[in-house]
Amino acid sequence: MSFDNLCKLIAEKYPDRIAAWILGEVSQAVSVLKTELSIEPLRADSVVLLRTQNRILHLEFQTLLTSKPPLPLRMLDYWVRLYRLYQLPITQVVVLLLPPPPGRVIETCFSLEGTVHHYQVLRLWEQDPQPLLADPALLPFATLVAMPNPEQWLTQIAQRVRQLESESERQQVSSYVQLLAGLKFQKGFIRQIFREGIMRESVIYQEIFQEGRQEGRQEGRQEGRQEGRQEGRQEEAVALILRILAHRFGDVPETVQTRVRQLTVEQLEALVDLALTMPTLAALVEAGDLDVKG
Repeated sequence: MSFDNLCKLIAEKYPDRIAAWILGEVSQAVSVLKTELSIEPLRADSVVLLRTQNRILHLEFQTLLTSKPPLPLRMLDYWVRLYRLYQLPITQVVVLLLPPPPGRVIETCFSLEGTVHHYQVLRLWEQDPQPLLADPALLPFATLVAMPNPEQWLTQIAQRVRQLESESERQQVSSYVQLLAGLKFQKGFIRQIFREGIMRESVIYQEIFQEGRQEGRQEGRQEGRQEGRQEGRQEEAVALILRILAHRFGDVPETVQTRVRQLTVEQLEALVDLALTMPTLAALVEAGDLDVKG
């Protein structure tokens, strides 16, 4: 699922801060381990393996509880493989992004005859919102915390994003926040909250807006606003896609970068899901019909 993959992307970008949040303590020298393990490699796009000095942290991001093989069995399988490979204590945490349907039991162990294996489950909607709001790396997860007034809470998150000093960080965090907020909020509402604030801060928006004002006509001002918003959205979407591609596949060929920059905002937004789910860059190019041969 693309939302699970997005969480994996965030966790691997900020491993030290994610580990501190999950473990409740600051760990030194946190590194990301590859998720492909020996013995008929079992690989899940939503799995994150982090290593501290004396512990392995296994995170499993889940939008839905349903999976194949079942989640408890998968957690046991990973524990055995990880312990055989690293011989270190292992903390396993399933991060549930959304509440399950009423009456659905959230399992926290695998149990069959004499075999019992426990793991932790972090219910994101029950988390303390303030630590998430305080750390830019955790802001995307703040969108899924249960609050009395969700719309007002999303507005507060947007305000926090706008307070980030670096423009590149604002755009990146804003992109992650908006994508994850899509699990809970309507797309139009998300855009309304974020675009009107952040787009006005972008250099491109300001330049085009000023061009419209210099013409001295209302029509020019309106066109400047519309063009600025569109180009600002397009640049932000291009930057997000290229960051995801580089994170997942390494160096991105110039031909692919050039083609991505030619896409419309709508095409770029559709490409996000593919970028998070395709196993290889070649598969993405084919599925996204990027046509980079020429």
